[in-house]
Parts: sequence; C-alpha cells; structure tokens
Amino acid sequence: MDLLLLALHLAAAAVLVRLFVLVRRIRGGPSGPLRDVHEAAFLAGGPGRVADTALAAMHLDGRIVIGGPGVVAVVHRVAHDPVERAVLDSHAAAPSGSLRALRLAVMTHPAVQELGDDLAARGLVSLPGPRRTLRRWCVGLVIGSVLLFPVGIVATVAEFAVDGPTVPFFVKLLPLLFVCLVTAVICGTTYTRQVSTAGLAALAAYRSAHGYGGVNTVALGGIRALPDRDLWERLRDAARPDGSTRGSRSRTRSPYSSDTTAAAAVVMWCAGAATGGGDGWGSDSGSGGSSCGSSSSSCGSSSSSCGSSSSSCGGGSSCGSSG
Repeated sequence: MDLLLLALHLAAAAVLVRLFVLVRRIRGGPSGPLRDVHEAAFLAGGPGRVADTALAAMHLDGRIVIGGPGVVAVVHRVAHDPVERAVLDSHAAAPSGSLRALRLAVMTHPAVQELGDDLAARGLVSLPGPRRTLRRWCVGLVIGSVLLFPVGIVATVAEFAVDGPTVPFFVKLLPLLFVCLVTAVICGTTYTRQVSTAGLAALAAYRSAHGYGGVNTVALGGIRALPDRDLWERLRDAARPDGSTRGSRSRTRSPYSSDTTAAAAVVMWCAGAATGGGDGWGSDSGSGGSSCGSSSSSCGSSSSSCGSSSSSCGGGSSCGSSG
C-alpha cells in the first residue's frame, strides 16, 4: 500500500507542476495602467464593447449618423485613433451601411484584435487557448480527486484484511485529496477568467481616474449607460446574435448559424455576452452567449473574415454580442 500511496503522490505532484506551468503562461506580462479608452472598453466588455464605444463616440460628435433601422452614414471621414479608422474603413464594405455588419467588421478588424493581444502580452487578459487548457486540467484534477475516495476506501479494507488494525489508508490519503481539491478550486476560479486580476485592477484604476463621463460612458458602463435611448436601441439590436429588432420574438441563436457574414467571420477575441459571466466580460445587449476565441491576432483582411483555421469557440460559445 505504501507503493500505491507513493505512486499517487507522484502523479498528483506531476499534475500540480503542470497546473503551475499553465498558470505562469496565463499570468505572464508586466501588467501596468491602461493607455486609452479602447483598452478600457476591451477589458470591460471585449471587442463588442470596443466597437460600440467607437460607434457611439463618432455618432455623438457628428462624424457618423446611426439612423433607423440600423443604417450608418458617414458625415465626416475623420478618425482620431486606429479603432475609429477601422470604423471608417469597414463602412465601405458594410452592405447598405448596415450597423450590424459594420459592428461585426469592427470587432474582427486587426486594430481591435491587436488590442486583445497587446493586453494579453501585458498580463491584463488571458489568452483563450491556455485558459481553456488550464480549465480542463482543473476539472480533471477535481474528477481524479473524487475518484480517489472509493480507491481509498477499497485500499483501506484490503489493507485491514491483510495487515490487521493499522493507520487506515484512507486517512493517509486525506492530505493529498485536500491539497488537490483546494488547488483545483483556486486555479479554476482565479486563473480561468478572461480578465486577469491585474486587468481588473487596471480597469478599476482607469475608472477611478477618468470616471464615466464622455466617451467613457459606453466603454465602462456599456450601451445601457447611453442617455440617447434611440442610439442604445439601435446598438442593442445590432448586437443581437439573430439580428432581431425591438418587438421581435425571434429565438436567439448563434450568429454562426443565422447570418452569412458572421458565419464567415472567425473572431479571435470573442465578446462575452453572459451578464456577470465568469470570464469577466458582461453584456448589456440582452443577447446570449459566452466568451471565446483563439490566441492568434493576424487577420487576413480588415473585413470581418479573419485568417484562423477554426471557426468554433471552445464550449460552443459564439461571438457577436457585447456590452
């Protein structure tokens, strides 16, 4: 039984080392403060929030007009940063100036995608690939720990039958079970979130320094914070995965199954849509989904089609809606 106990400890040690390596990969980067409003928007709501922030800012200062039903017209071709330039560049490719198509194109534009990679390099957000791997290892460790309970009981009974009264094998196993379960819970709840602890701190510092005024209204508070309710409704409808408008009773579906433009788009950093979700990206658009993406940032063009080989998000999640 001592050999079995030693083997279990060695196996657990190997798994814990693997978890430590994955955590180091996810936490990497020097962190630091946020540089502009678009980085704050990305941390607060992902690519969808970045797109909404740029669209709302340009509409409110008169450079574009977002009219009903979801049509965008450019009034002044003036961009103050790469994301706003992405709005103007993507508008020409949007069918009939469609707000929905324009928003999706901005979300998948390299200017927005590179925000995610830069934040990941600084340790403020976690790359989706390593984060999913860590989550699988944490779940596997929990399952393995649970399975050790019956193993410990059977080994205790067998040991008692062979050696007589002694320190139960199950008691010897308890410290290992405790360490494995606690480690799995801490890793699963702390390091598998989209936004890292450093990212949450940087976002809180930005919010404290800049408040919710001006363009920060959408970046930090989402489209629900907009005082212009007509603009809010148009951005909300554009963010819905099924493209439904106010009063529509259409069933919410993934944009990959309901919209040809979205079906062609492979979004690297997907905007979270589950309000208060565990990944740290929430939505105020009223649509469903979760966050996902791949770790690559290179897009094949400035339109909504990116050069990734996989169009499915881990865990069946989808893109296209955000706060």
